[in-house]
Amino acid sequence: MTWWHAVIVVVAGIWAGTINAVVGSGTLVTFPVLVALGYPPVTATTSNAIGLAPGTLSGAWGYRHELKGYWPQTVRFAVASFLGAIGGTVLLLSLPKDAFEAVVPVLVGLAVVLVIVQPKVSKWVAARREANGTEHKPGPLLMFFVFLIGIYGGYFTAAQGVMLMAVLGMLLSEPLQKLNGVKNVLAAVVNVVAGVIYAFVAPISWPVVLWLAVGSTAGGFLGAKIGRKLPPAVLRGVIVVIGVAAVIQLSLK
Repeated sequence: MTWWHAVIVVVAGIWAGTINAVVGSGTLVTFPVLVALGYPPVTATTSNAIGLAPGTLSGAWGYRHELKGYWPQTVRFAVASFLGAIGGTVLLLSLPKDAFEAVVPVLVGLAVVLVIVQPKVSKWVAARREANGTEHKPGPLLMFFVFLIGIYGGYFTAAQGVMLMAVLGMLLSEPLQKLNGVKNVLAAVVNVVAGVIYAFVAPISWPVVLWLAVGSTAGGFLGAKIGRKLPPAVLRGVIVVIGVAAVIQLSLK
C-alpha cells in the first residue's frame, strides 16, 4: 500500500466512523473507496468489517452516559445481535454475493419510512399502553427483529444502523439518544463478530484493516460527541437523509 492510499483510507475511516456513531451506513463510504483503490469486492467487504469494528466500539463508548441503568436490556439485545451476526457471516461466505443485494435497497427504504412515521406510531403505542395499564418492556418481537438485523449486518453491514434505529424507535419508548447508544452497542457487536470470523476464514488486506481502524476509532469518538448534542428532531432528520442516500447508492450498484 502506498502512502497516499493509506491517507485516503484513514480519511475514509474517520468519515465512516463518524457517520456510524451518529446514524450508521459508514460502510457506504469506505466500501466504494476500497474498490476504487483496486481491492476485490470480497476483500474490501471483509477488510472493511474488521477495520470499522474499532470505530463502532469507540462510538459505543462515547454513548456510555446515555446507557446508564439500561445495560441489562442492552445486553439482551446484544445476545440477539451476536447470534444474528454469526448467521450473517455464514451466509456471506456460502452464498453468491448478489443473492441478497437486490433486496437491500428495499429493506433500507422500509427502515427510512419507519423512522419517519416513528413519532406518531410511538405516541399511539404509548396511549394504548397507558389505557391498558401495562408496562412497556422489550418483547419477543423486538428481539426477533434485532436478530434479523444482526443477520443482515453480518452479511451486508451497510445501513444496519438505520434499520436498528427504526425498529428500536417503533418498539421502545426510550429517548432517541438512548436508542442511538443502544444502536451503537449492537452495531459494535455485529462488526466485531463478523470481523473475528472473517479474520480466520476470508481474504483480508491487513494494511487496509490497520489504517481503517485508526481512522474509524477517531471518527467513532468524534461522531459520539456530535450525535449526543443533536436534538431528537435533527437526529431523526439526519437518519432519514443518510438512509435515503443509502437507498440511492445501493440501487445504483
